[in-house]
Amino acid sequence: MLIRAAEMKIAEESKKLSFKTPIHLTIGQEAIAVGVATSLRKTDTIFGNHRSHGHYLASGGDLKSLFSEILGNDDGCSGGRGGSMHITSRSTGFIGALPIVGGTIPIALGAALAHKTCNSENIAIVFFGDGAVEEGVFHEALNLASVMSLPVLFICENNLFSSHLHISERQPFTRISRFAEANRIYSSEVDGNDVRRVEDLARKLISDMRHDRKPALIEGLTYRLYGHVGSEIDDLVGLNRKRDLAFWKSHDPIERELRRLLDERKIDEKGFRDIRDLVEKFVLDSWESAISGQKPHGLSLLQNVLMDS
Repeated sequence: MLIRAAEMKIAEESKKLSFKTPIHLTIGQEAIAVGVATSLRKTDTIFGNHRSHGHYLASGGDLKSLFSEILGNDDGCSGGRGGSMHITSRSTGFIGALPIVGGTIPIALGAALAHKTCNSENIAIVFFGDGAVEEGVFHEALNLASVMSLPVLFICENNLFSSHLHISERQPFTRISRFAEANRIYSSEVDGNDVRRVEDLARKLISDMRHDRKPALIEGLTYRLYGHVGSEIDDLVGLNRKRDLAFWKSHDPIERELRRLLDERKIDEKGFRDIRDLVEKFVLDSWESAISGQKPHGLSLLQNVLMDS
């Protein structure tokens, strides 16, 4: 609910032109990041992609710092330099995100090698979409992870679209996990909009990985309810997703979990409204705090360019 409310606020402010950075929203896909994060430690190393607000927040990243970064302020999580697609929360294990498709996959592999070399139980985790598996570096990473037995968990958020092109128009099969099988890496497919199923699967795989130090892949089938970039449902003329949207909205991960909790009598309607109101107030307070921040000084452009001698 926090991820959803935060991104709805980002979408709202983008329409007001409150900031200039491009945004890629994860609305509809929240269950995968949340389900996986429950089994992670702050000493693990987590990597995202261009659509990583959810990964950042699920790992425990500070919301005000995220908002400040999107606004380009110097107290943002990347010093106001990165915008929406270059975010980091080192203290919670979220090393960072990159807009280059597949760009964090080999970096996660290096982190896994470091964990193995140090004989720790920590693991590396990398989130990517179905479009990233069409990058050669993904296949190179699977091969190396398998050959070297590296503790890296590949998590494919298969939302069926690479930008604006459906997976059926790009690949002969829709199953991403087949690539793991080809490299003798254990893989499992899961309903990516069911947070409990994701959590159960991630808990088992991560527990096993901390001991056997082998790679694994999770493929979560999900769907983004907004367009590829920006705050619109369809951000390309001629793309019609209305039929798909009706189906996937009925499988919204938040609504599904709410119905389950109501059926189990673990929450009532008032309890849900109280939580929602608390989350929305926190989001609004964080935004109000962030908009009062300062822009980086021009001279800061010279910082972090050369290493201090």
